Amino acid sequence: MKTKKILSLSLAALLTLSLAACGGGNKETTVVKVGVVGSNNEQWDTVNKLLEKDNIKCEMVEYTAYNMPNDALNAGEIDMNAFQHKAYLNKEIADMGFEISVLGDTIIAPLSLYSDKITDVSEIKEGDKIALPSDATNGGRCYKILESAGLIEVDPAAGYTPEQKDVTANPLNLEFVEMEAAYTASSIPDVAAAFVNGAHAADNGLSLDDAIFTEQVEPGSDNPYINIIAVRTADLENETYKKVLAAYQSSETGKAIEEIFKGLYIPAFEY
Repeated sequence: MKTKKILSLSLAALLTLSLAACGGGNKETTVVKVGVVGSNNEQWDTVNKLLEKDNIKCEMVEYTAYNMPNDALNAGEIDMNAFQHKAYLNKEIADMGFEISVLGDTIIAPLSLYSDKITDVSEIKEGDKIALPSDATNGGRCYKILESAGLIEVDPAAGYTPEQKDVTANPLNLEFVEMEAAYTASSIPDVAAAFVNGAHAADNGLSLDDAIFTEQVEPGSDNPYINIIAVRTADLENETYKKVLAAYQSSETGKAIEEIFKGLYIPAFEY
């Protein structure tokens, strides 16, 4: 009887030590699902290294089109997304009623015009076709860039999201071919030039050196084309998400962005 009692106490002690070890040294990792567009997201490797001390890991959930990640976020399928600029998010909220808010700034991705036929925007000629994204904010951005290049004029009343109908002067009678942003890079052989967003440029092996014209980036937080991390509005005070933002806006991540993307992405935060 005494032997059984000692054995029971020994097993209990071992179980207690085992549970203490599990609870103390192997804290469970919190996984944060981040919606992105495209596969070039290497800066998040740096973010994850910084988050290791907090037992947090960001898991990339890749989408092929811009119209998917906000819907997924709003539906609770992911925890945050990092693919869009402020102008795009504002338009989505206005159109779709999403309860999504900006957690913080990430990058600016200058929008560039690419061609396999010409080397300078001045070589665009009468009747040429220009491919551009079909979504209102990025399409509007392209019309403004073409205006800055001296190729067209747009109605200033349209603000930063002019549409094709807002083009007031088109002396070269350019033809604008609007399509889903993911397809503009593959359209380059079929048009005189195509606008390719930063993420899709990276996915297709394009660099700023390949561009025939690049948008002039405007500094300052009021720039509607600053990319952001977005979360559900109800999660703005989530402490885990705040730690993710802090890791993204670190000097380590800022330097990684500059080294990896060489101007395709520019950090939109001070570090």
